[in-house]
Amino acid sequence: MKEGMRPYWVLLALLISAVSASARQTTTAVGRDLALARDQTGAPVVLASAGPEWELDAEDFRSRDEEAQDSEQERKDQEQEARDRVQEQKDRQNELYQDGAEALDEHHWERAIERFNAAGKQLGARADGALYWKAYAQNKLGRRPDALATLAELYKSYPRSRWLNDAKALEVEVRQSTGQPVKPEEESNENLKLIAINSLMSSDPERALPLLQKFLEGSQPLKLKERALFVLSQNGSARSREILGQIARGKSNPDLQRKALEYLGLFGGKESRQTLADIYASSSDADVKRTILHSFMVGGDRDRLLAAAKSEKDPDLRADAIHQLGVLGAQNELWELYQKESSLEIKHAILQAMFVGGNAERLGEVARTEKNTELRAQAVRNLGLMGGERTGETLVSIYSTDKDSTVRRAIINALFLQGNAQAIINIARKESDPELKRDAVQKLSLMNSKESTDFMMELLNK
Repeated sequence: MKEGMRPYWVLLALLISAVSASARQTTTAVGRDLALARDQTGAPVVLASAGPEWELDAEDFRSRDEEAQDSEQERKDQEQEARDRVQEQKDRQNELYQDGAEALDEHHWERAIERFNAAGKQLGARADGALYWKAYAQNKLGRRPDALATLAELYKSYPRSRWLNDAKALEVEVRQSTGQPVKPEEESNENLKLIAINSLMSSDPERALPLLQKFLEGSQPLKLKERALFVLSQNGSARSREILGQIARGKSNPDLQRKALEYLGLFGGKESRQTLADIYASSSDADVKRTILHSFMVGGDRDRLLAAAKSEKDPDLRADAIHQLGVLGAQNELWELYQKESSLEIKHAILQAMFVGGNAERLGEVARTEKNTELRAQAVRNLGLMGGERTGETLVSIYSTDKDSTVRRAIINALFLQGNAQAIINIARKESDPELKRDAVQKLSLMNSKESTDFMMELLNK
């Protein structure tokens, strides 16, 4: 703002005061009157009332506006905190679940029981699966009554779980082996069966497929089932695709479904990608949809990722689709999205995807032309992380034209991350804003370079 110019709210306050004083002189019998004026756009605005009890000064306007903004920000912060707490529990459950799966692979049954027991107590979608694998490990240790009790808990707590078929198969196995000693060689027998099925798939697929399907429906360890699924995905027959598609649609447990979705994206062709699209359209499970989005990326399906980024109602899934476009290097699609998008949150996600895809040109354009300060600052931060050789000159150029202190501070920090001491020195020499000048000097004080040291000595000698 130029020196001598008064802020708009000060002019508004003066106008309110003048109108109110005039109204009081001419309407004392009435008690109050409404003074009207017009704002800068010409729209009628109620500025003040004649009676003292109705007067509002500029400070009142600002105070109410600030209170409303603070209240809205507090509401958003509370909502975000609640989402963060839920996500933390989900992340913790996933971590425990993966630890338990690794313990199963290594035949550390006690550790597996401990991890899956803890995972089952966390909030998240894998609690029922954790109970199943806990019972599986208990059975491996010969603790069959405990295994049956855990399965009973699974039936009771999750009567509609997709782990029920696996649980029933495991229960049959547990009850059949009751009273029999544990046989460590059983694990190797399962491996041998899979090896034999794999060999048969090469010589006689028609005989092998029913055996492979039965293997997948049994109570084998997850890793063996995943290997069986891999064997199935390598076979190009219509029947193999049908079985794989059934598992991907949720006929089996969620763990195996996720793996089937991955294999459809990794090894499938046009028909497999259509199967993925159909499942995405019909599913309400965010984890399933997220896995499919990743499979679209692996399969190079830009069109379907773009469609999800445009139409998906879940903002987290939209952001994930945008991220996958970035990983895929779909820069034209991302730019198309950015230009049409109105959500600030989604625009942030698009800028991050541009960074993931290394699109310095579009990030520079956003940093120069975007009206929203927050978005310009993010574009600047991303440019800073892309290296001085690619973006240093762009950042210096933007600093010379963008007068917003937030953006300028982001540029100083970006140049600092790039180790561009000379550019920061030039800013410190020319900058008239004392806060920005101090920020530039502070960054230079942290840089171990000859240029920054010489500049510090120059300041000391002044």
